[in-house]
Amino acid sequence: MEASAGQVKMNKSYTVLISLIVALGGFLLGFDSAVISGAVKGITLYFEMTEWMLGFSVGCVVFGAMAGNLMAGPVADRFGRKNTLIVVAALFTISATWSALATGYTEFIIARIIGGVGIGGAILIAPIYIAEIAPPKLRGSLVSFNQLNIVIGISVAYFSNYFLIDLGDDSWRWMLGVEAIPALIYFITLWTVPKSPRWLIQKLNNVVLARKILKRIGGEEYAEITIQEIQRGIDKKEEKGRLADIFKTKYATIMVIALGIAFFQQITGINAVFYYAPTIFEQAGGSTDSSFLQAIVVGLTNLVFTLVAIWLIDRLGRKPLLLIGTTFMTIALLMATYAFNNASYDFNDATLEKVSNVDVKMALADLNGKSYDGQAVLFAAVSERLNEEQFLIFKRNEITNFIQINATLVLIAILLYVASFAISLGPVMWTLISEIFPSKIKGIAVSVVGFFNSLVSFSVTQVFPWELSNLGPTVTFALYALLSLFAVFFVYKFVIETKGKTLEEVEELLIRK
Repeated sequence: MEASAGQVKMNKSYTVLISLIVALGGFLLGFDSAVISGAVKGITLYFEMTEWMLGFSVGCVVFGAMAGNLMAGPVADRFGRKNTLIVVAALFTISATWSALATGYTEFIIARIIGGVGIGGAILIAPIYIAEIAPPKLRGSLVSFNQLNIVIGISVAYFSNYFLIDLGDDSWRWMLGVEAIPALIYFITLWTVPKSPRWLIQKLNNVVLARKILKRIGGEEYAEITIQEIQRGIDKKEEKGRLADIFKTKYATIMVIALGIAFFQQITGINAVFYYAPTIFEQAGGSTDSSFLQAIVVGLTNLVFTLVAIWLIDRLGRKPLLLIGTTFMTIALLMATYAFNNASYDFNDATLEKVSNVDVKMALADLNGKSYDGQAVLFAAVSERLNEEQFLIFKRNEITNFIQINATLVLIAILLYVASFAISLGPVMWTLISEIFPSKIKGIAVSVVGFFNSLVSFSVTQVFPWELSNLGPTVTFALYALLSLFAVFFVYKFVIETKGKTLEEVEELLIRK
């Protein structure tokens, strides 16, 4: 019986080292995504933002990510995965430096969008590169290195924000600018990794160099077996994939899985939680310092359970992890909904004394002794006593002084939600996306799916501050819970298992004849 690529002894340490270097792009992606959470208050004051300006300044990164998504696949197909990632590293460096030095709202937005282009490239091309160099038995774990580095980046950003918050009014500049250091490290180390052997054969027909790389990964036998599999795949394809190809009937199953998972990964609210973690905990009545500490706990939870996912993904499989994760995400979001629904807002001497704005404090003095069971009722009473500017100040800075809530339940709910995401939609989505598309359409298909994923992400992060202020946290988390429940049914009905299969075997399984 002929050996397969997954049955040959591997040079595991070399493959792991390559994957870790490439996955540093995930670290930058995670850091860039989460670091803004600590800068929200500083940039709001410095640039005098409204709620929608704040939502856009946080979410505009996704516009860049969408552009990066659309460009990354075709650029990586033409110029190579490695070269594309080097450009990505340069974009992260430029964005971090410029956003930290920005003096106007417009240039701040431009700097953030440049970083978004880097995110769009890193989130698509790093997993593809790793999937193309990884042996089948290691592929799930190695591709998950990218998600692991994303959550490490998120955790480091929360720690960084906590230690930099006491630097004064310009602390937000240090929070955003420190990202330039790992970005430069990424730029330098990328020059040491080899080019993708699959890309070398498929695009350049450079079998000699590809064989040399594959021999170092798994030895002579592995190199020959893998080259034969790649060339058999090439023989089945007549021309380069085009945008129209992904809408062909034979790719329908693949596109339903990819677009569905991309949709549910973002629409269930994960980036809203990461971007606004301190804000959520302040809404639950915490102080600024305690909310930043709780955000650190969120980041560490994400990290620990991503490690669990990496350990399980090639043992338990992709689909079981998705089903378990989305089920517990739904439960966690319902817990948060319950906690906020049972919150009350109490006006008394102690809570009114905490109000920092003198004019707002005086205007609300006649509410002393009253209590409100919901945010909508509270806002109706408060808005009658404040002008538009004062009401905005109340919603942003003062509402947390009055809330009485089971803050422990909120913390547990958010941690359970993040842990459930970290073992499922977080790493598994990108593993699946890197596995299910055939080489012919992979570049253009991952760009389209990544663009769609970013579009959903932008919608969530743009609307979230408005949702918290106008719909209230109860309705906001209830909506996410409902969408998470839909995700459970989607995974059960449509997602297939790819564990232990070569990329060519996955292609044969999914494409309709």
